[in-house]
Amino acid sequence: GAPGPAAPRAAPGQRDGTGGAERDGRAERWPGGAVGMRDRIPPVLAVTVTVAVATLLPVAIARRSQDLHCGACRALVDELEWEIAQVDPRKTIQMGSFRINPDGSQSVVEVPYARSEAHLTELLERVCEKMKEYGEKVDPSTQRKSYVRVISHDGTKMDLSGVKIDGDVASSLKFACESIAEEYEDELVEFLSHEADNVKDRLCSKRTDLCDHALHIPHDEL
Repeated sequence: GAPGPAAPRAAPGQRDGTGGAERDGRAERWPGGAVGMRDRIPPVLAVTVTVAVATLLPVAIARRSQDLHCGACRALVDELEWEIAQVDPRKTIQMGSFRINPDGSQSVVEVPYARSEAHLTELLERVCEKMKEYGEKVDPSTQRKSYVRVISHDGTKMDLSGVKIDGDVASSLKFACESIAEEYEDELVEFLSHEADNVKDRLCSKRTDLCDHALHIPHDEL
């Protein structure tokens, strides 16, 4: 007999008899005509990009954290040394026991106030407030961050080219400073209880791992 009429073709946007979206030899289209992402990005490329991002992101975060803590440690030592230098060397503090010995004497001695444990402890309680006077600088060749004063101690004008002055930077630096001052209080008192050279390198790079990349950083001039 004569061939029957051709089966009607589903109109665009309708479903075929199987209940699935129409396929007409082209990429499957999502509502609104958008081609699905899986049809536009080769699976291998998508996996490669995902792995690269997953690998590099933790490295960048770790580097930023290390730069911050290294900068906070070095700034902390700078500020402590500057504060110590401002104390009148003639100022003393009594140390020892005030109990009366059998012979009527007391085991009390006077020592210089500067670098005494009482002095250093008092400084460590407030020195991190100075971090609000710092800004962030990025090395264009390495992208490593360092932290520099934006207000000089003596009021002289400073070169602030390339320095980012930001409230968030100051807050992050202050928080890192406080953490270091608390965690390494004994080491700070040990190093600063007497005059010594290269305290920043010895404490921040060698005794701790806060600046294990930064032994080449020059000493900052305050």
